[in-house]
Amino acid sequence: MSEIINLQATFFPNKGEFFRVKLALEIAIEQVVAEAGCIQYEITEESDEKIVLTEQWASEADLEKHSNGIAVQDLNESLSALLAKPVELVRR
Repeated sequence: MSEIINLQATFFPNKGEFFRVKLALEIAIEQVVAEAGCIQYEITEESDEKIVLTEQWASEADLEKHSNGIAVQDLNESLSALLAKPVELVRR
């Protein structure tokens, strides 16, 4: 049995772009929660300065498939001009 993968992704919106970043994340969340192996994919903290997305995956293979999937590609494209700095991704 594989070990569950826990991640935390922190997004830092440009000034005035909080709602656009949150909307892009909400659209991605709708798609990602249906992906195989997704246990949790939700916003767990937010402020004007940052939005924290908590992820939990059933396996490395599921995470790998997600990371290379269309939902992540679309999200990255949507956020390309909206973030003040790169997303911080931390395994927990």
